[in-house]
Amino acid sequence: MSKAEVSLDHLFRVFTKPEHTDSTLAKIERHLSDNISDFLSQHVVTKKTSLEEIEKDFFSAAVPDSPEFVSEHAEALLDKLVAHSVNTYAPTFIGHMTSALPYFHLSLAKLLVGLNQNLVKIETSKAFTPLERQTLGMMHNLIYQQNDAFYEEYLHNANHSLGAFCSGGTIANITALWVARNQLLGPDGKFPGVAKAGLAAAYRHYGYENIGIMSSNRGHYSLSKTVDILGIGRDNMLTVHSPSQQLEAEKALAVGKAYQEQGNKLLAIVGVAGTTETGHVDPLDELADVAKELGCWFHVDAAWGGATLFSEAYRSKLAGIEKADSVTIDAHKQMYVPMGAGMALFKDPRHSNAVRHHAQYILRQGSKDLGATTLEGSRNGMAMMVYSSLHIFGRRGYELLIDKSIEQAKTFAAMIDAHPDFELMTAPILSLLTYRLRPSALAKLEDMPCDEASSINKKLDSLTVRVQKQQREAGRSFVSRTRIEIAKYQGETTTVFRVVLANPLTTESHLSAILDEQLEIAKTMKLWSELTAIVLPKIA
Repeated sequence: MSKAEVSLDHLFRVFTKPEHTDSTLAKIERHLSDNISDFLSQHVVTKKTSLEEIEKDFFSAAVPDSPEFVSEHAEALLDKLVAHSVNTYAPTFIGHMTSALPYFHLSLAKLLVGLNQNLVKIETSKAFTPLERQTLGMMHNLIYQQNDAFYEEYLHNANHSLGAFCSGGTIANITALWVARNQLLGPDGKFPGVAKAGLAAAYRHYGYENIGIMSSNRGHYSLSKTVDILGIGRDNMLTVHSPSQQLEAEKALAVGKAYQEQGNKLLAIVGVAGTTETGHVDPLDELADVAKELGCWFHVDAAWGGATLFSEAYRSKLAGIEKADSVTIDAHKQMYVPMGAGMALFKDPRHSNAVRHHAQYILRQGSKDLGATTLEGSRNGMAMMVYSSLHIFGRRGYELLIDKSIEQAKTFAAMIDAHPDFELMTAPILSLLTYRLRPSALAKLEDMPCDEASSINKKLDSLTVRVQKQQREAGRSFVSRTRIEIAKYQGETTTVFRVVLANPLTTESHLSAILDEQLEIAKTMKLWSELTAIVLPKIA
């Protein structure tokens, strides 16, 4: 490989213009702009390659001494990186919450990178700050539906914030519960607040043994990170056993009361609007009432399901979300925005002041920038991508996409239900569902004695794992897998295929092909033969 010249002139050219119009990078750019699906299908290699093999291309820890030509480096990226990436654009990639993106984001991403704004401060972002504030206002309005006078007062108010842009749902959840902690343990005239005095002093002043956060055991793992980071401690993450995949209000109230009777204070109940494994939605309206009775904050993690609010037909699935003190939404999920667009929204614009920070050189009091109330400092202008998507799609456009995804999930569930060798494990509430292979000979498995059913379920678990791995490695399609409790098997934890129907390019024929491939893989396995040979006793 030839080496680029080590000179300021060469580096200046790298900063200002491409090498030439026929360079590899220019060709990549044109191909991506013309047809991203075609580019990915040509360059992402669908063959079995182990991670250990790929690691060989990224093995050296030495910084290269001399510069490379951009074109040569682009060639290397195609061979080493792109070829072994995941084609999330593919209509048969239905295993995760990452999906195809609309083409316009490619051009907007180039504009975003070219402008290179830093949203920590107006001095480094200017028009991006009012755009970010407006975007947060539109999302706030989607959830809380306040009147025009409310948004006129608070949208661009230097002393308040309707929310915070974050890199994703994890930071959004941490931000929301950070605000909740500082509200609960704030200054009261005699005490300067937890932000100044620290957690130990706050506990002593308010007379709490501990403070805790509650969710179902389907709550996102970011909640465990939150109690760690906030100093609350993982022992005070109250995860309520929820075989129904939902946090039941009665259980939440009982657990919360028992916790507070021990001298503790429940900081927050976290309701989930779209669990990661199954897409279930907690009874938000009821949980809001429980939070009120316990005197605690109510946060809704709607990172996945929040976009359902665009749909008139399905919005009611999130009934009660408007009662939440804070809500997390990820635009890089069902709003089809590139990765890195999470938001924490606050019902009361004053609440974010609980975490307000100032710094003389950048975060000055009275400024309208949002860096003073965000956990992250330097942030790119991802708000522009959300802003543009809201305008290009509009509410009705998003409604069409959301409705299509949920209806397609129902179609896939019906296909699975109708197939003798598959079993639907959790029906779609939103656009997620779980299922597994189960030979037709085992049709009455749920009626067997527990010990016999458990033995067969373990074999089916093994079958699911093996088929999922082989399908993933083959590279033609992808579904993920997880383990969940299934009520009809007496709450036994079972391994299942998990699919997310969000890619608008996915068709019914793609779904049928995925099932055919799974069955074809299974039938090559000795375990399948063993399972089909099992004869279940007839139930009297």
